[in-house]
Amino acid sequence: MHNHRHPINCILPPHVLHEIAKNGSEEQKNKAIDTLKTSEQMRGHRRALTDFSGAVMRFTAVAGKERIVYDAKHASSLPGTIVRKEGDPASSDVAVNEAYDGAGATYDLYKNIYNRDSIDNKGMRIDSTVHYQNGYDNAFWDGQQMVYGDGDGNLFNRFTIAIDVIGHELTHGVTQFEAGLNYSQQSGALNESMSDVFGSLVKQYSMKQTAADADWLIGQGLLTPGVKGIALRSMKAPGTAYDDPVLGKDPQPATMTDYVNTTSDNGGVHINSGITNHAFYVVATEIGGYAWEKAGQIWYVTLRDKLTATSNFQECADLTYQTAAELFGSGSLEQQAVKAGWAEVGIAMSGTTPPIPPTPTPTPQPSGNGCLGSLLKLIGAA
Repeated sequence: MHNHRHPINCILPPHVLHEIAKNGSEEQKNKAIDTLKTSEQMRGHRRALTDFSGAVMRFTAVAGKERIVYDAKHASSLPGTIVRKEGDPASSDVAVNEAYDGAGATYDLYKNIYNRDSIDNKGMRIDSTVHYQNGYDNAFWDGQQMVYGDGDGNLFNRFTIAIDVIGHELTHGVTQFEAGLNYSQQSGALNESMSDVFGSLVKQYSMKQTAADADWLIGQGLLTPGVKGIALRSMKAPGTAYDDPVLGKDPQPATMTDYVNTTSDNGGVHINSGITNHAFYVVATEIGGYAWEKAGQIWYVTLRDKLTATSNFQECADLTYQTAAELFGSGSLEQQAVKAGWAEVGIAMSGTTPPIPPTPTPTPQPSGNGCLGSLLKLIGAA
């Protein structure tokens, strides 16, 4: 199995943690390094599980919506102690309720709009663990369940606070069971972008917002008031989500002109995803109405039926254009919107576009993306 295929998918990009480790207070630096260490360890744990099970994971299938929320009680053992099951009354713990409600909202979008039976389309129970470690600055899908940190309270609030973050991470599970987009270079950026797209749609669907009314932010509410920023990413205006002395500046490009060639972050999977995010935003707003109905349908069918593990931006553009024709008709408003969305970010349909800038071949690195070792050297801790 490809090591990049089913990694630990964290909502907080490594480039943000790198910036904190360079620019933050001693406490913030230590917290960032601890978070990176945990991510590295969890990647190893995930690969070990995959190797041991022969790449076949066992999941609990149920009839209908089924959620369990666990409490790690600030330890690292997963899943923890059961604190809320499906149908239980609300907890006095806000993080428990947010994890429960966010999992439900994600399930509802996929079931009600795309007729998908949970994350694996086979009735998978959705498990979530809250209060992971002490002040852990991240949330992740580990290939089997959701895990949420409480945030340090200085830079980040609790990671259950944003429903689109929950939808984002659970969509990594959907991608895992469908296209299985390799978590590297453009296929990895597509993996991240699919999670942003459907994370945003979970939020829009739960709030019944039109494409015009939505804020198109990912992680709004996650940053504390002391941080100069509004979210982790903006699909409407990539590169503008934050500009902070500690977190640095949002590095996402909005078009292929500014495509970032890098070997860090698995080839910039959290950075160049801004390009395909913006394409979806343009498509959704061009079509108008509720983004989950048409634009979301085009992206979902493409993810479910057409993309492969190695698909790149050009293939995604071509396949969404093809899917739009199949769903809504050749030359339809919807298909023309797809064409316009990709053109806006510098990608034309095949045969009419200059070659996409080549991406470098990453140097083999230990433990997934090797971000911890390079960071420690950078700050003189290794």
